[in-house]
Amino acid sequence: MEQSRRRTSWPVTLVVMIFALSTLVMVLKDGGDDETAPGATPAASVDLDLKKLPVSTTHTTIEAAPQDPRPTRTPSGTVVHPKRVTALYDEPDGKPFGKVRPTEFGDVWLPVITRNRDWVQVLLPSKPNGSTGWIRGSELAEAHSRFRVEVHLGERTLRLFEDDALVGTWTVAIGASGTPTPVGRTFVLGQIIDDKQPFSPVIMPLGTHSETLDSYGGGPGTVALHGWTDPSVFGKAISHGCVRVPDDALDLLRTVPIGTPVMVDEA
Repeated sequence: MEQSRRRTSWPVTLVVMIFALSTLVMVLKDGGDDETAPGATPAASVDLDLKKLPVSTTHTTIEAAPQDPRPTRTPSGTVVHPKRVTALYDEPDGKPFGKVRPTEFGDVWLPVITRNRDWVQVLLPSKPNGSTGWIRGSELAEAHSRFRVEVHLGERTLRLFEDDALVGTWTVAIGASGTPTPVGRTFVLGQIIDDKQPFSPVIMPLGTHSETLDSYGGGPGTVALHGWTDPSVFGKAISHGCVRVPDDALDLLRTVPIGTPVMVDEA
């Protein structure tokens, strides 16, 4: 079943102001592959106080989050959504280190990267890049995205796939040498839509951040896919880490579901 596509209309004039404003709402969600992870030792049953756990959002850093064990492997497209505020664990039946909320830029769906019995491991939107967490499957709604986005930094191209079939390839602008676009697997965290926005009517924040900018314009340095008014930038390494795409690419990208995997590599 394909997940519903929710979008949040947000009045903005600058992308950096968008991420500063996004502190007003929080969201998180997950998804996973059919791979089975190594067995984990069950932790002792304890009363869990969710209020004491840090929340994973695009604005937060949770150093205790496990790192993505296979950052170059494409997720299957399974995505999950927390039904309520729920705990994140370092392994199945392991130690809780954080929590996720159901909303941030509207409902957020996160890609599943591993399954283990009644648990799924998902990519998280919080820093550091490549953060993951385990969530009990009973806490989640599950859906599937048929789409996949690939960004090849060496070629400076973006490719969109649907059901593994290539939909289109576009030349794009990527991060400059001092503010590179981070590599690895991430996902579409949300959509910010404002048809009056002069440089991009749709901005699609990803679950990853600049490795060199702790903040930008008051925001958390969140990397995004978005349009650009000057087509001369395409094919250049010129941005603060975001991927700038042509209008026809943006028109198609805005139709993909939240949680859709995005693979970024050096090719």
